[in-house]
Amino acid sequence: MKYILEQNFTAHKALLKSMLADEALKRQIADCAAAVCKCLQSGGKLLLCGNGGSAADAMHITAEFVGNFYRPKRALSAICLNTNAANMTSLANDSDYRFIFSRQVEAIGAPGDLLIALTTSGKSANVLEAVTAAKLQGISTMVLCGKNTEKLQSDYVIAVPSADTPRIQEMHMLIGHFFAQCAEDYFLDGENNG
Repeated sequence: MKYILEQNFTAHKALLKSMLADEALKRQIADCAAAVCKCLQSGGKLLLCGNGGSAADAMHITAEFVGNFYRPKRALSAICLNTNAANMTSLANDSDYRFIFSRQVEAIGAPGDLLIALTTSGKSANVLEAVTAAKLQGISTMVLCGKNTEKLQSDYVIAVPSADTPRIQEMHMLIGHFFAQCAEDYFLDGENNG
C-alpha cells in the first residue's frame, strides 16, 4: 500500500510541476477564471456537467459557488446539470442518454450563461452535445479535459497534460477551487473597489 501511495503522490506532484512550468496553460486557466467572474458579474449563471467522477466534481464545484469557499459571500448562481435524477432518467429513457445535459441546457440556459463541461477524455457524447446546445443558444462554453483530446469546439478549453484519469480529475478540482476563490475575491473585494 505504501508503494501505491507514493506512486500516486509522485504522479500528482509531477503533473502539478509540469502545469506550473507551462505559462500558456496558466494564462488559459486565468482567462477562464476571468470568464467565470464576468459571467456571474453580468447576471449570468454557471451550468456544470460531467459523468462519473467528473459528475461528482461538477457537483463539488457548483457547491463552492452557491455556498461559501473561504469567506462568507452572497450565493453565486451555479447549477449542476447531473443532480436532477428525474430529468436525467426521463431523458435517457425517452430519447437517448446523449441528450441528458443538452436538453437541460435548452430548458434553463440563456445568453450570458457559461457552461462548464468536465470530461477527462474530451469525448463524452453527452457532454459534447451540451456544448453544441449551449453554442446554438449563444451560451459561452468551457471544457475541462485531459491531453490528446480531439479539437473541441468550445470557447475555452483547459486540457490537463495527462492521460491518467485520476490525475486529470485532481487537477480539475484544483482548477475549480481556483475559479471559486477568484469569484469569491471578486465579489467580496472587487465589487467594493469598483
